[in-house]
Amino acid sequence: MKSVKVVRVGHRYVRDYRTLTHLCLVSRALGAEAIYLEEVEKELKDTVADVNRTWGGDFAVIEERWKKVFQDAKAEGRAIVHLTMYGTPLQEKIAELRKRDSFLLVVGGPKVPGEVYKLSDYNIAVTSQPHSEIAALAITVHDLQKGEELKKVFGDYKLRIVPSAKGKQVEQKS
Repeated sequence: MKSVKVVRVGHRYVRDYRTLTHLCLVSRALGAEAIYLEEVEKELKDTVADVNRTWGGDFAVIEERWKKVFQDAKAEGRAIVHLTMYGTPLQEKIAELRKRDSFLLVVGGPKVPGEVYKLSDYNIAVTSQPHSEIAALAITVHDLQKGEELKKVFGDYKLRIVPSAKGKQVEQKS
C-alpha cells in the first residue's frame, strides 16, 4: 500500500469540530498514517486515541504548522497533492499519481492561502463543484490505492467487525 499522510490547512476549530473529527476518522480508516493540524484540541486527540485502542492501529494526530509539514514532505520525497475544486481533474492525473509511493494529501478548510496552490506538486479536483473535503479525500485515497485500502487489517484491536450480509457481528479480543 502507498504511504499517505494528510494535512488540514485553514482550519477553524469551533466551526469545524465534527468535520475535523470525521476527517481524522476517514483518514485513519482508509489507511493514512497521520493527520497534521495547526491546532489540536485534547478532546480530538482523545477521541482518535480511543478509536485506535478499541479498533486497532496507530494513526497519529500531530500538531504542526502546514508550511513545516510541506517542507518535511518535500524532504521525504512525498508528492504534495492539494485537493481543491479548482484543480486538474483527478481522472486526468491518477495514472501519473499512482507511479508515486508516498503522498501528503492537503485538504483545505476556509480560506486556503494562495501559497498552498504554488507549493503543491499537484492541485487536484475530484469535482469542480462545491463539495466535502472528506469526500474528496476518500475518493482520492481510493483511486490512488486502487481499492486496496479497504483490505487494511488493523492490528492490536479490542473490537473488530466481522463482515456479514445480515446483522451485526463483532469479534471481541479477550
